[in-house]
Parts: sequence; structure tokens; C-alpha cells
Amino acid sequence: MGIDTVGKVLVTCKIENLSDLYLAEEGRLSIEDVRRVEVEDALVDTGATSLSLPKRLIQQLGLRPVRMRRARTSAGNVMLQVYNAVRLTIQDRDCISDVTEIPDDCPVLIGQVPLELLDFVVHPQGRRLIGNPEHGGEHMIELY
Repeated sequence: MGIDTVGKVLVTCKIENLSDLYLAEEGRLSIEDVRRVEVEDALVDTGATSLSLPKRLIQQLGLRPVRMRRARTSAGNVMLQVYNAVRLTIQDRDCISDVTEIPDDCPVLIGQVPLELLDFVVHPQGRRLIGNPEHGGEHMIELY
């Protein structure tokens, strides 16, 4: 079952295999061989917790399963596969995030945890992401 995206916030993002990035940093893999996907219509879902990707993109990125996790969905409680971490980049800000698998007929979902790590909030009138106004729009980490 797909998700209706009318009136939602859609963003462009880049998702990269973090293990490949480490290998490239060590010189054991060329940067051109790092597995990555560019998504032009990722759905920002502040009701979701994590970064969720359709299985086809998980396979394209070559991610490894690490654990099963119970999830509460509109269809009830289900067990979902969680995969190793990726680097998520949106508007020149990046963060590291585990990935939860969702069905192929769903869009990429950007949940609240990646939004917090990227220090973005949803601008409701503009239906877009903006830098957190509490931080002057600047990418900042809170440690208190």
C-alpha cells in the first residue's frame, strides 16, 4: 500500500553506504565505487522515527541486516528489518542513520531522528525544510 503524498513535504536527498565510505577513506575502494542513491521525492514524516527505505533501495545500497525491531504502523504492530548505517545528506547537511526497511511501494521516509540530527524543522506554510530557527538556521548540536 503506497502513501498519499498530497500536501506533504518532499525533499531531495543523497543516501550513501557508510561502510563503502569508510573503505574509500582508507583507500581500499574508489570514491566512484561507493554505493549511493539520489532521491528527489523523499517524504518528510515527522510522525515516523527513523530513516526508512524501500527494499529495492536497500539492495541497491548493499546494506546488511543488523536486527529486527517492532514498529507501530497504520496497519498495526509489525516486525521490521533494520540495516546498517548510511550517510544521509539533505541541503548540504549530513548525518549517520540506521535504515528501516519498508515495502517497495512506499516512498523514502525521513523521520524525526534524522531531522533532529540534521537540525531541520518543517516550515508548515512553505511545506519545506528549514534550519532550526532556535539556532538561527545554522546546523547546531545541542548537548545540554
